Amino acid sequence: MNATSEPGTPATEPNRQVSWYEASARNRVRLLLDPDSFLEFIGPELREVSPHLRLFDLPEQFDDGIIVGRGRLAGQAVLVAAQEGSFMGGAFGEVHGAKLTGLLRAARDIESMPVLILFDTGGVRLQEANVGELAIAEIMRALIEARIAGVAVIGLIGGHSGCYGGGGLIAGCCSALVVSEQGRIAVSGPEVIETNRGVEEFDSRDHAMVWRTMGGRHRRLLGGAESYSGDSVHEFRQAALDLMHSVGGFDGHVLQAEQARLEDRLRRFGACRDAFDVWAAAGIAEPRAIPGLPNEQFIALADGIARLNPGAR
Repeated sequence: MNATSEPGTPATEPNRQVSWYEASARNRVRLLLDPDSFLEFIGPELREVSPHLRLFDLPEQFDDGIIVGRGRLAGQAVLVAAQEGSFMGGAFGEVHGAKLTGLLRAARDIESMPVLILFDTGGVRLQEANVGELAIAEIMRALIEARIAGVAVIGLIGGHSGCYGGGGLIAGCCSALVVSEQGRIAVSGPEVIETNRGVEEFDSRDHAMVWRTMGGRHRRLLGGAESYSGDSVHEFRQAALDLMHSVGGFDGHVLQAEQARLEDRLRRFGACRDAFDVWAAAGIAEPRAIPGLPNEQFIALADGIARLNPGAR
């Protein structure tokens, strides 16, 4: 670190301009954390690749599309996992899933170190469907065990691949989520819904509709994310810092409150046909203005309206 830098502050703060959406997983980690603080576990030099992809003549990647390790965020020790959306859509396979499971189990045993998961995934790899689905279950169990042990697990979502399939399930188990406008979250992606239900049900080419249905603004207004961020790495860093020190514990009362929140959400908005209808039912005066609001105005609106979900996750 530069001797003139304050502890925990990037020397030149290059993350102020770098787009989270456009950055690679390694750049997100490098710029999110304090300079030179990241130590990677099971790095590319170990060549822990998927044992399945070569059977399909598919390219391998030496980190299998996920980076795990530890570092510091403003001086605070953290564990980090970052998915690479440009490799197989950030999809979960056997090795990819095992690395995240191991990180969460380590967090459970350490107890005092927060975990940051930088999601960028389309779900489970079709070529590793069985082991990928098993990996999702193992990750969810390890994540819940870590939270029971008192670990804060923060998800950051704003990449090209979004957070779909099993990734969406894992994100729902986190202590809190940071999303940007690009941070789409859903169990089924637009193309999957269209294939199974028809274009009349969901037109995957209607990007405006996809964004307002699955995108970060809708998720924030629904209470599915605790923080909304602009697209820069700097803004994600600040949001992660805020949540690391504000998330609560995890017990049966938290689960009961979450169940009550979801029941209330279904009761209030279950008949709505579009996000515009949901926003109007929530009391937003100009729902059709939501997609075009500048970030600052949207954040003020989201923080100021009566929450669609009573009680925190």
